[in-house]
Amino acid sequence: MSLAVEATGLTKSYGKLDVLTGVDLAVPAGSVFSLLGPNGAGKTTAVRILATLLRPDGGQARVAGYDVIRQRRQVRGAVSLTGQYAAVDELQTGAENLRMMGRLSGLSSAAATRRAAELLERFDLTAAGNRRAGTYSGGMRRRLDLAAGLVGSPSVIFLDEPTTGLDLTSRQAMWQVIAGLVSAGGTVFLTTQYLEEADQLADRIAVVDHGRVVAEGTPTDLKRRFGDQRLDLELADRTGWEAVAAHLGGRVVQRDPERLTLGVTTDGSAAHVRAVLDEIDPGRAAVRRFSLHSATLDDVFLALTTVKEPAHV
Repeated sequence: MSLAVEATGLTKSYGKLDVLTGVDLAVPAGSVFSLLGPNGAGKTTAVRILATLLRPDGGQARVAGYDVIRQRRQVRGAVSLTGQYAAVDELQTGAENLRMMGRLSGLSSAAATRRAAELLERFDLTAAGNRRAGTYSGGMRRRLDLAAGLVGSPSVIFLDEPTTGLDLTSRQAMWQVIAGLVSAGGTVFLTTQYLEEADQLADRIAVVDHGRVVAEGTPTDLKRRFGDQRLDLELADRTGWEAVAAHLGGRVVQRDPERLTLGVTTDGSAAHVRAVLDEIDPGRAAVRRFSLHSATLDDVFLALTTVKEPAHV
């Protein structure tokens, strides 16, 4: 398997603050890889090291086959990095932004013009190409920013929370763009605060917490291994709700006293669901209705960010 990104034992500290404490990563070429973690877990620091913007204190990393320390120039020629905020010149038109990036990348004037036209069409911006970028919507600016990063045809695209602040429609449009990048042969390294985004896009996910990877696998694998099924119960009255909540204690993972609902973990089997219902409602009068839900990445994320020892799928 060809790896577009590989890292072993990456560490990074700022004074007494340990940001990365030994991160290992392996990203197959031609895939979407998502790095998840709570704020301050080290996601952006890892991306900046891999994109050669920061030097690690320890460990090794290669991107597109090049060492991020000894071959920084080659790495920079093979990657693009799009951050959380669009970095476009709002006084220039969309086409002018892309032509400028082409010239800065070493393209001739004619080649930069051709490349700009290609990218405007690819990102559905042709009609707006001669408008100032300052008049673009948030989603359009993000697409233009991503297009600017692709002027040099990078093989590895780092996207650090690219849909932050976008509405659902614009986010879904970006999802289509990201899927298209991989279909065209690229590798996408994605960090995001939207867990459903990683679930929708990523072939593999790594969860980082306190500066280290605590789990890695496909979204399905992670949900199967770390996320329990959840049995949602709606109680008939407040007295019954309070009694069942007290009886289940720490097994309750969600509670809503206004709606008289409780969520309890279960393995999802009919036998276990039946056992829970018999346990809390032997008279079959306290529970009005129930439903069973599969684990989501939200459930996995909450479980993994409290894991004490690394676990790998």
